[in-house]
Amino acid sequence: MPNYLNITLKKSHIGRPAAHRAVLNGMGLTKINKTVSLVDTPEVRGMIRKVCHLVSVAE
Repeated sequence: MPNYLNITLKKSHIGRPAAHRAVLNGMGLTKINKTVSLVDTPEVRGMIRKVCHLVSVAE
């Protein structure tokens, strides 16, 4: 059974670089305080690392 990460958008994407907005949209985070559950993979960890200042993560 795969491990999941709960990722919550804590800060707005307004005024951020296009690459950061693309990562957030790819994860499905469109509004502040929205939470998504994604499978814990190296790709998802890389996306989180890129926007770690905008999101909070819980296992």
